[in-house]
Amino acid sequence: MTATVPTVFVVDDDPALRRSLHAMLVATGLQTETYPSARDFLAEFDPQRPGCLVLDLLLRGGENGLELLRNLQARPVHPPVIVLTGHGSVPTSVQALRGGAIDFIEKPLRPAALIARIREAIDIDARERDARGHQQAVHERARRLSARERQIAALLMDGKRSKEIATTLAISVRTVEGYRARLLHKMQAESAPHLVTMLLVNDVKLRT
Repeated sequence: MTATVPTVFVVDDDPALRRSLHAMLVATGLQTETYPSARDFLAEFDPQRPGCLVLDLLLRGGENGLELLRNLQARPVHPPVIVLTGHGSVPTSVQALRGGAIDFIEKPLRPAALIARIREAIDIDARERDARGHQQAVHERARRLSARERQIAALLMDGKRSKEIATTLAISVRTVEGYRARLLHKMQAESAPHLVTMLLVNDVKLRT
């Protein structure tokens, strides 16, 4: 299996439900893996694998779906989580939403609604991974800047123009313009405003 194919990870202690969900999701073209416990899931969990998690909140054997949810939320990368709940456990499900789950679905499950929500969760995961990848690329480009380029970028972020930067650094405006051109090239920015926006949105720290 390729790690780039989104996978629906199902954690539920009911063997019949696991089999049913696996058959249903595979029939709709979704790659699916099932686990009987949070412990089994975490033993094989790889944050680099895209997809989403369908999690039963009320697991047997002393395990609690909320504990798994908190465990995942504490990690820098984790899949979107849809929680499954039985009737009468809505307050717990609300707690799960506050803990980071994107939705909860009551049992008995409505297949069409569950599949639609799973596809939305996979889309959310893809967008978040794209955003993280873009942010990492911006930070990597920023790390390659020279000390002077970082100085000038920081002053651009302060809203200073080339003449003001030249005065601050005691260099010529022409020299500032040369550094600025190299900055835009290295950071793959179309303009100074684009560069500043890129650095701010991706929380790039230029001053030590």
